[in-house]
Amino acid sequence: MCTAVYLNKGDKGGVFFGRTLDYDFSYGEEVVITPRNFPFSFRGMGECAKHFAFIGTAKVLDGYPLYYDAMNEKGLYIAGLNFVGNARYGEGGKGKGEIAQFELIPYLMCKCASVDGVIYELSKAVITGTPFNKEMPTAQLHYLVADGDRCITVECVKDGLKLYENPVGVLTNNPPFDYQLFNLNNYRNVTAAERSSDFGGGVQLDAYSRGMGGMGLPGDWSSQSRFVRAAFASANSTKTVGENDGVMQFFHVLNTAFQPCGICQVGQGQEKTIYSSCVSPQTGRYYYSTYESFGVCAVEFEGKDGNELVRYPHKAVGATVVNAKNK
Repeated sequence: MCTAVYLNKGDKGGVFFGRTLDYDFSYGEEVVITPRNFPFSFRGMGECAKHFAFIGTAKVLDGYPLYYDAMNEKGLYIAGLNFVGNARYGEGGKGKGEIAQFELIPYLMCKCASVDGVIYELSKAVITGTPFNKEMPTAQLHYLVADGDRCITVECVKDGLKLYENPVGVLTNNPPFDYQLFNLNNYRNVTAAERSSDFGGGVQLDAYSRGMGGMGLPGDWSSQSRFVRAAFASANSTKTVGENDGVMQFFHVLNTAFQPCGICQVGQGQEKTIYSSCVSPQTGRYYYSTYESFGVCAVEFEGKDGNELVRYPHKAVGATVVNAKNK
């Protein structure tokens, strides 16, 4: 399970994108920079020798970057999240105009400078379920797509390709996005503000704690509950000034969906937040933290003109222990 967030506070508040990857095991993810001259050979879209550079987290397999999330040099961001049971792709092998699911993020990163560009590319293509290889089944995903001005959700379902405007800038997993968005109506009375009692009948009721306006927000780790919490936190997060404060604010919003190991049992395993990411289109920096990390690592978006992947394995930055007696 996963959560993706698009945080846009406007003016000097900056724009930030990112996601969590929640799973019961890691595939060996890395931060990967794909430079402008790295050659792609798309199954149904032909050769692409020159393109926009992009950065994100990926699993590199046989020299090919399988991206979980990425941002290109034009500030377009895409994250793919599990959508098991609802994702339906077209059949492959029918000719040109086909984008295999595993190619979707790289293809759009290469070709598109904005959300409008993504919509145009998808209008003339079919997303197919063609697998990367025989040993790797096709991932069932849907996508959060954003730039500095706009955010949409892309879903391939049994009724075809669906593109939704995403006014809350949040995506989790099932159910489909339109159901998730409608479900927010059930929380229309939740507020970040202090509230007076509306109980009625002249009964005097005290606000015995701060934060009681948020009573009713779901606290479990289901995808629908994470959607509600992340949407509420994003909508009510304060505007920040400067990248450092913006990045920290973003991670705090994302942490409303953080999963500690042990609270979500999956068969014989335990799901946890393997990594969290935040990327800034203002500077191009890709920030991330891992489950084992108390700190945030930053990778500069450099080496854009090369022809080979630039790879940075995820690091665990532990806590610094201070012995008070030695101070």
